[in-house]
Amino acid sequence: MEKIYYSMKEVAQILNVTQSCLRFWSDSFSDFVKPDRNAKGNRLFHKQDVEMLKLISHLLKEEKLTIDGALKKLKSEDPKYDKRDKVIVTLKDIRAQLLEIKQSL
Repeated sequence: MEKIYYSMKEVAQILNVTQSCLRFWSDSFSDFVKPDRNAKGNRLFHKQDVEMLKLISHLLKEEKLTIDGALKKLKSEDPKYDKRDKVIVTLKDIRAQLLEIKQSL
């Protein structure tokens, strides 16, 4: 069964970034990442938010784009580029999962 919400700490661990970095990305890319908030005001991320944050992480870390550059890429309507990046992010996730399975054997 898949989780409905992911906490800030869980998403930060998934992306291998600090919580403050994740908070900054969440605020900077508010058109694309819209976490819910609990009664305390803590961010709760949906699966699609996590996937978008993986894509943002790829654009910023792997492709070395600035925040403005990444925003422009995400706002552009080039579906070929968007598809390619999503495939890269998905393949990296699969690789990480396979490495975890290999280590557990």
